[in-house]
Amino acid sequence: MGKLAVVFDLDDTLLWDERSVEEAFEATCRTAAEHTGVNASELLASVREEARALYESYDTYAFTKMIGINPFEGLWANFTAGEQPEFRQLQQLAPVYRKESWRRGLLRCGIDDETLAASLADQFGAERRARPYVYEETYEVLKYLQGKVKLLLLTNGSPDLQQEKLDGVPELSPYFDHIVISGSFGKGKPDVSIFTHALGLLGIEPQDAVMVGDKLTTDIKGGNAAGMTTVWINRTGRPHDPEITPDYEIKHLTELYAILSEV
Repeated sequence: MGKLAVVFDLDDTLLWDERSVEEAFEATCRTAAEHTGVNASELLASVREEARALYESYDTYAFTKMIGINPFEGLWANFTAGEQPEFRQLQQLAPVYRKESWRRGLLRCGIDDETLAASLADQFGAERRARPYVYEETYEVLKYLQGKVKLLLLTNGSPDLQQEKLDGVPELSPYFDHIVISGSFGKGKPDVSIFTHALGLLGIEPQDAVMVGDKLTTDIKGGNAAGMTTVWINRTGRPHDPEITPDYEIKHLTELYAILSEV
């Protein structure tokens, strides 16, 4: 494998973030159901919709989009790090946003209870923090690659939240030569500059680098534009996008071994 680098995305590539978030929503909505008799799955759908709409209404939306911070991360992030002034705005907004998302979700289900909304907002954060899931093959693959190729973790998000996710699974970080978080860099995937920055840290040319990620619109689109070999991890049979074509598509990270011997 010689002078090769593998760049991994974090969320839903190595960390099973989607499951963590889904379970946190389910547990929190169950609590609401026990207290009020509300339908838990109806509340879950309502809170997701209200949170997204509220998130997109803030002045910070363009910034969060550029960095790659999604609305549900906003429901448990504190935004205490990051140099940009927008992070200070987000830090102030976060508690309001969390409570208001749950308040509006409850209201849509016919429940007007600000105190309950506040406690559900707190519970959601705690439930998410208690569930740092990693895919079964993550460590096996990193262990196999370590020492054979250079490894870099390239993740979109808020510096404090991505760090918190990594702290939740302390075995993960030591595998990587470098960790690049979009909120610290100032731009997120698919912007080519963050890929170029990552390659510079590794001292590697794009043709000697492989980008592995689950999102076509960020990981694959950006990796392609940067001239890297792209590998789309599509575990759940997500639809293809005619505009964005990965070099390889895999269902399981162990399929990387064969790909890397070709590259």
